[in-house]
This record gives sequence, structure tokens and C-alpha cells, in this order.
Amino acid sequence: MVKYRRNFIPGGTYFFTVTLADRRSNLLVDHIDALRNAFNATRSERPFAVDAVVVLPDHLHAILTLPPNDSDFAGRWRRIKGHFSSHLLAASIDLKRRPNGDLALWQRRFWEHTIRDESDFAQHVDYIHFNPVKHALVQRVCDWPHSSFHRYVSEGVLPVDWAGGVGGGEGGVFGERPE
Repeated sequence: MVKYRRNFIPGGTYFFTVTLADRRSNLLVDHIDALRNAFNATRSERPFAVDAVVVLPDHLHAILTLPPNDSDFAGRWRRIKGHFSSHLLAASIDLKRRPNGDLALWQRRFWEHTIRDESDFAQHVDYIHFNPVKHALVQRVCDWPHSSFHRYVSEGVLPVDWAGGVGGGEGGVFGERPE
């Protein structure tokens, strides 16, 4: 088996996909405030910038930038997942456990990609913002509430009608490689 190697760059910017173990679950959006609190608690313990994020029912995508001289993104995800899981347990949400007793809420691993340049960054931001349309959760990007898209609009970076209606309207690829 090939040993997967992560790219640890102090102060790096990374794209992540983090997924629940149960892909049919809605826990992330049903408990969005707990997830937001988990991010905030982790940021107060171990600072990082959230450049872009979208939360879907069973997974999330995010671009995070770490402080200079710090490359421990895995520790941050461990804390975010832990804070969120602890909140659900405290709220008496019934969570499955693995045979060894560990919670089976999250997939054990996550996908990470080191952002290489401004073009790579922009492509991944587009992918993040378009993702709810891709998953047929909404017809327009602006209709999904759990996205940094709204911050980008309020800051004047993107127009509210960015990507148009169903299928992207503007004919964009939005972060995925063309087939």
C-alpha cells in the first residue's frame, strides 16, 4: 500500500474536504451553530484564517491559512471535530461508535490540497461556493445559507448573482477538471 504523505508548509494555505462517516446524515447543517462554535473555539486555541467555507449536510469544504511557522492543520481538524462531537454528545444526540468504542461521527481522514498560487486559490473558492448547486441542494449559489459566498458578496468580491442559475449559468467549471 502506498503511504500517503501530506504537504506541511508553515503558513500554508490549504483546501480541505471533511466528511461525516454517515453520508446520509444532516448533522452538520442541523447543528450549524455547534459547528460554528467548534471552529471559533479551535481558532481561539490555535489561530487560523478561514478564507472560504461551505457546509453541506454531510461534508464541508474549506480553505484555511495557517499562521507563519505553523503547519499543523491536522491538529486543528482534530480539535474542530472534537468540539463538534462533544457538543452533540452534550445535547444527547445518539452517535454511533466503532467497535473499539471511538465515535463514528467523522470519517477518519480528510482530503487536503496545498494551494499553489492565486489561480489555484480562485478555482478552489469557486468550487466551494458552487458546491451546493453541484449537489442539487439549491438552484442558485446565493440560496445556500451555510457558505462564505455571502461574505464575499458583502465585501464586494462577488456579485449576488454569481454563477447564475442551475448548471452555473456562466458556463464555468468551478474547481473541477473538465472531462
